Amino acid sequence: MRTHPIANSSFLAVDYRGILGDRYRSLPYSLRLLAENAARHSPDGAAALDVLARNGEAVPFRPARLLLHDMLGIPALIDIMAMRNLLEEQGGDPLSVDMSLPVDLVIDHSMSINHWADRFALQKNMDREFEVNRERFAFLKACETRFPRLRVMPPGGGICHQVNLEYLGQTVLPSNEDPGLLIPDSCLGTDSHTPMINALGIMGWGVGGLEAEAVLFGETTPVNIPRVIGLEISGAPSDDIMATDIALMIAEKLRALGVVDTFVELFGSGYGSLSVADRATIANMAPEYGSTMVFCPVDERTTAYLRDTGRGEAAATTEMYCKAQDLWVKGADPAIAYDEVVHLDLSAIGRSVSGPSRPEQRIDLANASDRLKLEGETARRVSVPDADHDIGDGDVIIAAITSCTNTANPRNMVTAALMARNAVARGLKVPPHVKTSLAPGSRVVAGYLEKSGLQTSLDALGFEVAAFSCSTCNGMSGPLDPAHETAIKENDIKGIAVLSGNRNFAGRIHPLASRNMIASPPLVVAYALMGTILKDITSEPLGTDQDGNPVMLSDLWPKADEVTEIVETFVTPEEFSTNYAAISDVNTHWNALEVGQGTYEWVPSSYISFPPFVREIDSKTPPLSNLKGLRPLVLLGDSVTTDHISPSGIITPESEAGQFLQELGVPPRDFNSFGTRRGCSDVVVRSTYANYRLRNEMTPDKEGSWTRVEPEGHVTSIYKAIETYLERGQKLVVIGGKEYGCGSSRDTAAKAPWLAGVRAVIVESFERIHRSNLVNMGIAPLCFPKGVTRHTLGLDGSETFDIDFDADLTGAMLTVHRKDGSYDMTPLDLRLYNDSERATFAEGGLLPRAFRNFLKGAA
Repeated sequence: MRTHPIANSSFLAVDYRGILGDRYRSLPYSLRLLAENAARHSPDGAAALDVLARNGEAVPFRPARLLLHDMLGIPALIDIMAMRNLLEEQGGDPLSVDMSLPVDLVIDHSMSINHWADRFALQKNMDREFEVNRERFAFLKACETRFPRLRVMPPGGGICHQVNLEYLGQTVLPSNEDPGLLIPDSCLGTDSHTPMINALGIMGWGVGGLEAEAVLFGETTPVNIPRVIGLEISGAPSDDIMATDIALMIAEKLRALGVVDTFVELFGSGYGSLSVADRATIANMAPEYGSTMVFCPVDERTTAYLRDTGRGEAAATTEMYCKAQDLWVKGADPAIAYDEVVHLDLSAIGRSVSGPSRPEQRIDLANASDRLKLEGETARRVSVPDADHDIGDGDVIIAAITSCTNTANPRNMVTAALMARNAVARGLKVPPHVKTSLAPGSRVVAGYLEKSGLQTSLDALGFEVAAFSCSTCNGMSGPLDPAHETAIKENDIKGIAVLSGNRNFAGRIHPLASRNMIASPPLVVAYALMGTILKDITSEPLGTDQDGNPVMLSDLWPKADEVTEIVETFVTPEEFSTNYAAISDVNTHWNALEVGQGTYEWVPSSYISFPPFVREIDSKTPPLSNLKGLRPLVLLGDSVTTDHISPSGIITPESEAGQFLQELGVPPRDFNSFGTRRGCSDVVVRSTYANYRLRNEMTPDKEGSWTRVEPEGHVTSIYKAIETYLERGQKLVVIGGKEYGCGSSRDTAAKAPWLAGVRAVIVESFERIHRSNLVNMGIAPLCFPKGVTRHTLGLDGSETFDIDFDADLTGAMLTVHRKDGSYDMTPLDLRLYNDSERATFAEGGLLPRAFRNFLKGAA
């Protein structure tokens, strides 16, 4: 490996520029980092030249560390623990299945907002969280005792992405293999919002749990050299514009452009005006744009943020290294060549929201009421049982300040708190039908809100701190008041959830929310006060004050200099240092939890079970066979999300998973969520396409988890159809449209169909991470050729399908057999992007391939 000394230090750095020559200057900063990484992980650094050529070839990439959260981390750790057991059964060394690099797992996806608008809400929710999730947490603690390189941060410590930004990220650090070699920090994570760390100039993106497992086992991950879209920033935003407004504008622009599988890199005259917190808000939403990451090159803002969050040593190392390696932004650089440039004038951005079911559905705030109304919606209102108020269509039923996207941004949070202070001073109150909650991404936020005195005003409006977790943004919004739920269900009231999150997919936030609206934290407060989206929040009063005077949004919005003064006074390096020094001790339940040592015992559990896809691994690779006689399980449209494929939110008693849990004696109050039960295969298979808002074209008149069983043609639940097909030994196919698998990076969206017997997915286009997860589960990801769709083929779900793979696994031939005996054929694109993926698919997926490699090592 070619290295050179860093001036005025004892460290070395990889000489990627010496390998590339002067032409490296044309590379965007993100590709310079990719070239440096490829130089370290290829013979003689040769792969760095592929990055320079920008030819789309795959280069090896290996991160400095991995970031997991509990919902996706637990399934990954279950696979690894199960492989240890299986390897031991077959005569191998179980300890050879280990972690080859540092791994941080943050427990942040388990908290449900069961208590709110209560000064004891946080402690009550934490107590309830541990009561329900004890089995899961015991498994994680057992893993921590068995894997020395795994560090688990207990529940209640914050959201993994905000913790990563405020604490874990170093921008530059010593190599794991050679402490004398400085390298750029890099991070892959099992959450699609891992790109939030790009705000610190750290290369990172979301991967599925299976891809993370490959990295854990010591492998590099192949990265096809992407196109880099330059997002040129100019101008400066007005004082009433939040970083959320900027991110929603970018979501609209980039989704319209189409940036799947690309890097987006910020640059331009306005780049330096964006704080790291603003950059983090923008970068966090990379998966909402469709891009792999949104890279923010290192500059003075980067090192200032490191110092301001208590990482002064990392700031000094970062500046020294990045200037020596030409990774420090010096202003406009005309030598850098982007594949395409998109312009964004910050001064032209206005306040906005997004909805009703996609983050890129941006709406100018003044148009929100008209755009979010349902056709023909009026002020239909009904009485709430045993209450002195009513509830109606268009009412805000959830108002949640939540999610790492926005709570990592002090200006967002202080502006919201000052809004609350001004509202309380005018005597405004939140209507009783609104469920309010505050779930910051770290305890630092609670600290500066408390010390500034602003938390008192938030408390007065019902925004007491209820959690330090993803909560509402992750579909863990918890129950509504029982009387409100009754009124909504019995009268089919169309309520609205407003949240400061990054995702508002249909059915994600709460089953009773007909629409979900993303808004900045201060606008969440404003909509909570107004209580409805049927009024124009910009021109109609939010309420009336104690003297009967109307109070407008503009009356409550704080001055920019007041926000700045509070941020500069109360958001200090000491707040961050003190908080994270005590991160391991925030949960007394966790500290008291005791676990055994030695071989892990798989006890009966509806949370943790030995996975069938590990149990069924054959020690020898079977020959790859073509797929014959597949039946379609579902026929789907465009933008099917991983929430549709494997939902994350509430398990209802009437669902297949709910019925299964009740048969085991689990009462509905202890169901928890689909996401928290992803470690149990029996629940996972019952969650397959179990979203309450699913639209299956095989059952066009029904919404939810329904399909037809063929050849009989009778309509039943999707799980009952799966049961029928599994009994018959019938393998299945899924047919869909564009952007299949967008949304979260959950690998259960590939594991669930595998458990159901799905062996191929044929669509018009895939989202990046889900396609990778399908490959790693041995499910064929196939695309129709241009101009061919399920509609042009006239598919209705009664057909059977044969798929014959090309010998080199670059394509396939589809034969559609129709009920009348006719058939037709069309070529398909087999979306395997490199030799590594083709080898994995031929082995039946990542886990079989990895297991056989461990067996070979033991031989």
